[in-house]
Amino acid sequence: MYHLECKCHLKKDERFVMSEGRARLLELIDQNGSISDSARELGMSYRHAWGILKKMNEASGSDVVETHRGGRDGGGSVLTSEGRALLDTYNSLKREHQGTVYRKPSLTVDGILVEGEKILLIVRKNDPFRGRYALPGGFVDYGETVEEAMVREMKEETGLDCVVESLLGVYSDPDRDPRGHTVSTVFTLKRIGGELAASTDALEAGFFTLGNLPKLAFDHVKIVRDFLDLAGDQAVTDIGPL
Repeated sequence: MYHLECKCHLKKDERFVMSEGRARLLELIDQNGSISDSARELGMSYRHAWGILKKMNEASGSDVVETHRGGRDGGGSVLTSEGRALLDTYNSLKREHQGTVYRKPSLTVDGILVEGEKILLIVRKNDPFRGRYALPGGFVDYGETVEEAMVREMKEETGLDCVVESLLGVYSDPDRDPRGHTVSTVFTLKRIGGELAASTDALEAGFFTLGNLPKLAFDHVKIVRDFLDLAGDQAVTDIGPL
């Protein structure tokens, strides 16, 4: 079976500074306090390890390791402040790169707002499930908490100002969304203001009787059923197909 493997190289002014192997060497020197012990652990000679460090010094413009010889404490090697900063920069950029290259689930939110015996639904404006009813919700923006995203999506799609009351659950079935793997954090909400009016990704927004709901998109029937089970409402059973 084939698989894709991506390796990260750090450059400065088009000069090669660091790779996985070089980063590992610095990490081991930081842990062991010794170039020779770290080289041995990586299966290379001391001379080869020192040659790598020299190339890193030249490419980065600073010494990455300093060595203390002999003395009462027996000497040893440590990362310089520049070496530690270089290692931190490499690891940080690597994590950022992996976050954009490797596949991962998308984070979404959905909200349940019930008033009396009615629940708030929207009609989706876009695919998938264009024209179908759904719970208000959407994707979480970068730098945003799931609670903030829920309040924002409610305002954007329904015009209502809401606060999060409680967490209903997390829904992570890889097949719940035809666009790809999404993980939804579902909250119950309370209205504190605003006027009901569909906007952004919603064609319509309105309250529907729990005992007579239209066909819902995604896994939203399951979510509503879970909400009713948690609320102990055994009277409402016919809310649509799972």
